[in-house]
Amino acid sequence: MTPAAVSHQIKTLESWLGTPLFVRLTRALELTEAGKAGLPILSEGFEKLGQATEQMKRYDGTDVLTISVSPSFGAMWLVPKLDQFRARHPDIEIRIDGTDRKVNVGRGGADVAIRYGPGGYSGVGVDTLFSQLNTPVCSPSLISGKAPLRTPEDLRHHTLLHVQWKDADASWRMWLLAAGVTRVDDTKGPQFTQEGMAVQAALDGQGVALIGDKLVAHHLASGDLICPFSSDLRKPLNFAYHLLTPATEVTAPKIAAFREWILDFAD
Repeated sequence: MTPAAVSHQIKTLESWLGTPLFVRLTRALELTEAGKAGLPILSEGFEKLGQATEQMKRYDGTDVLTISVSPSFGAMWLVPKLDQFRARHPDIEIRIDGTDRKVNVGRGGADVAIRYGPGGYSGVGVDTLFSQLNTPVCSPSLISGKAPLRTPEDLRHHTLLHVQWKDADASWRMWLLAAGVTRVDDTKGPQFTQEGMAVQAALDGQGVALIGDKLVAHHLASGDLICPFSSDLRKPLNFAYHLLTPATEVTAPKIAAFREWILDFAD
């Protein structure tokens, strides 16, 4: 609508109510006391209308499930397994939204979301998928190279690959301290904003990455990556992956189907 049309609608509403809703200043508008009185309830009403609209849109017959997920988790864990979900539910089309930004689950942002964090999410349904062990991984070529990588102390001869966003407890510094290693400079090495890039660098033999074990499980199983040290040196991470679903009594069948599948798969 044009500003003139909006102004006409406001004047019509004020005439119907019998009271002004705005104080018209030179270059601005301010709510009158009557306008302020109605604003909270009207805002709540419009929000409910929006929620109801999104609920109805889920049943538009398209059966497209939009999943919001971080790019690294999507590429490294979810996407390689989606063919199994599609085999079980061939009628549901998948749309992956690779992002770490905040989304309104079930309100137009995404049907479901997978997020990595401490939990405690409000306003949504939450299922914990799994936690991880912080694990050094590298290409098998580093084991028998010019500076064989056999003990944590040998890391001083190799490049450490860092993931920038990781919390302090998941850093190389904390892992080295827990392993009792003091002669390795934990500040050196390339920094990556996504775990997937650090893993790719490790696959290419560029250094040693510190990554959650579940994210690289398929690379470890294939032998493309190895854990060069004892399993005792894998450290639990404080955060976990969580599935976020709409907090509503009415759940679309496609959301229920995905939740059932991923909870079975994550066990």
